[in-house]
Amino acid sequence: MKKGLIAIIVVAVVLLGGFVWVKNVYNQMVVSDESVQAAWSQVENVYQRRADLIPNLVATVKGYAAHESETLESVVAARAKATQVTVDPTDLTPEALEKFNAAQGELSSALGRLLLIQENYPDLKANQNFSELQAQLEGTENRITTERMKYNDAAKAFNTGIRRFPDNIVASIFGFEKKGYFEAKAGADTAPVVEF
Repeated sequence: MKKGLIAIIVVAVVLLGGFVWVKNVYNQMVVSDESVQAAWSQVENVYQRRADLIPNLVATVKGYAAHESETLESVVAARAKATQVTVDPTDLTPEALEKFNAAQGELSSALGRLLLIQENYPDLKANQNFSELQAQLEGTENRITTERMKYNDAAKAFNTGIRRFPDNIVASIFGFEKKGYFEAKAGADTAPVVEF
């Protein structure tokens, strides 16, 4: 009888210890997942700030460079496309991030062409509203870089946590999946060729 009671106590302690371990690992993964989602929300927030600046920038340029309609239309179209591409924060897969990044890249390219217009229009270049909008846009681009880096850090912490043994067992049981990263565009590692 005494041996049976000891065996029951040992099994109960092992089960309780296992439960506590699984609970702690699961809760840490939830906290880490929430950190990734919060970082993603900040990324979307700064991209939205950029999208909100664009109509004012386009309106300012339109007043000085009305015959640059093709460039203005491409910026407006790229903005519309970029704001339509959204990523569910619970499904931050590499494919979803790549699609989001491609749409934002098209917008960045269109904005670059828009900002180059100022070289042909000295009055636009001297316009205080345009200068302020350009400065805000530059600040927003810096924020985008910062928030993307914070997102990548949060995703790295989460991905490391779900891949570590024996935590990876709990992650697979509860369906925690690897989060995607923002990555440099293809060819970003080669310097442009400058010829004179």
